[in-house]
Amino acid sequence: MRTTFYVALAVFLFAMIVVGFWPSYYGPLVRGAAKVPLILHVHGVIFIGWMLLLIAQTGFAARGDLRTHRALGTVGIGYGAVVWLMGLLVSFVAPVINVRSGRWTVSEAAAFFPIPFGDMVLFGGYFLAAVLTRARPELHKRYMVMATIAVAFAAAFRLQALGVAIPLAVVIWYVPLAFCAIYDYRSKGRVHPIYLTGAVIMAIALLRLPFGTSAVWQGIGVPLFESLTR
Repeated sequence: MRTTFYVALAVFLFAMIVVGFWPSYYGPLVRGAAKVPLILHVHGVIFIGWMLLLIAQTGFAARGDLRTHRALGTVGIGYGAVVWLMGLLVSFVAPVINVRSGRWTVSEAAAFFPIPFGDMVLFGGYFLAAVLTRARPELHKRYMVMATIAVAFAAAFRLQALGVAIPLAVVIWYVPLAFCAIYDYRSKGRVHPIYLTGAVIMAIALLRLPFGTSAVWQGIGVPLFESLTR
């Protein structure tokens, strides 16, 4: 269990993301009906690449092939930066595309924006922490897990398309973190502080949902997306 837990966790996160994005992207893509701008396809490929990289890295670590893990990790630093930059870009681009297509109002675009932008804030913070602690494996691997759990919120949020209510989607988002906490407790007798603080940070991050529809943010976001969609 010690050598395979993080591999299983990475596969679980990968499956969670595929299921979450299946109705809106991967399903139509398989059927040849995914009519979305090229930039969203690029974003999808980059994001899936990140998940495959995570699975590969956990696999190398589980096998004890730390030389390959570290070599690939050097490439992964640049790749993670690309994931972050593309995520920030799409945080703006996706709402603009939906407004221009007539699917969303400017107010809906403004309300949506804090969700992907918040994902990138969390991902960026945890990814930077993972890079800075790569010589300390016990910290590094947990920060990498938290970075990926952070962006998995996008998939959990989209489970609404499958009839999952937002409260249950939030619970599903926390499931990987719960697995990590249980694993730590069973293997080490305590839950690592990174996971404990992560649970709190994730709870605080949920405030972006009501914040997106608040009068304060709408007063800023609506003019912003009006200017971006002209």
